[in-house]
Amino acid sequence: MKNVLVIGSTGQIGSELTMELRRCYSGGQIVAGYIPGAEPKGDLAESGPSAIVDITNGQQIAETVSEYRIDTVYNLAALLSAVAEAEPQLAWKIGTGGLFNVLEVARERHCMVFTPSSIGVFGNDAPKQKTPQDTVRNPRTMYGVTKVTGELLSDYYFRRFGVDTRSVRFPGLISYVAPPGGGTTDYAVDIFYAAVENRHFVCPIAAGTFMDMMYMPDALYAAIQIMEADPSRLKHRNAFNVTAMSFDPEIICRQIRKYIPDFTMEYRVDPLRQAIAESWPDSLDDSCAREEWDWNPQYDLDAMTRDMLEKLADRAKNNRQTRPFHG
Repeated sequence: MKNVLVIGSTGQIGSELTMELRRCYSGGQIVAGYIPGAEPKGDLAESGPSAIVDITNGQQIAETVSEYRIDTVYNLAALLSAVAEAEPQLAWKIGTGGLFNVLEVARERHCMVFTPSSIGVFGNDAPKQKTPQDTVRNPRTMYGVTKVTGELLSDYYFRRFGVDTRSVRFPGLISYVAPPGGGTTDYAVDIFYAAVENRHFVCPIAAGTFMDMMYMPDALYAAIQIMEADPSRLKHRNAFNVTAMSFDPEIICRQIRKYIPDFTMEYRVDPLRQAIAESWPDSLDDSCAREEWDWNPQYDLDAMTRDMLEKLADRAKNNRQTRPFHG
């Protein structure tokens, strides 16, 4: 039986991960941690327990862990890249101070901890193509700084206190469930909504800008699989490169046009997001994850595109302006 606390359960990843954890561990308690103003709704609220858990409040975390006999914490609280650049102090408070609170509770209550990292840990000095697992990490954004710090702090708590910390470096995540939340890679979510909603798409990222991406079902699989992995096989912990595909805006646009031929796009580059994107790798080498815990994504670009368009079209089927999906 698993008793899991998901901090940030109503966010981009958390809203889907909480539901997937409830399907995987139906005999346990999967607690949806949230902050006031971001309460769980619908199935997320009705399918299991929830609790107010502010990651900046260590006592609140400890009380929830104790009340529900939590053995695993998924710490998903963070400000995404572009938002973090606008509010760097808050990004540090949540991303680093909040993680310290979680790790202290985990040390005292003997919990496992998952805290997602990101391709944002790499800066301009890292190899751009097939960025290796172990290489220089010198990010130029506050988001990246908090993620590097999180990796180091999590490894420290494992080595110093024996806290079972594990993590993956997520690329851009694409989902039909949660709306985009201010990430640099979110154009790759917006473009699908625009296509299905009969909207001309204005792309904030320049043509030729490649970034690693992953469909959300694979991201959920990675987050759960790494926590189930045999610890004796793990040479790394915080954090593993994982990826599924790499593309630029032109490639994803052409892929969508295979199914929605009259879809249109133009470029209006956002300097901030473009600068962030250019500092990140074009592609990652995830061979360590494949070797140490059998990572293997299920969705490539075409499979993801078909599923995204089908799912979004189903949701918008009553909208008269929706374009037909020629699948």
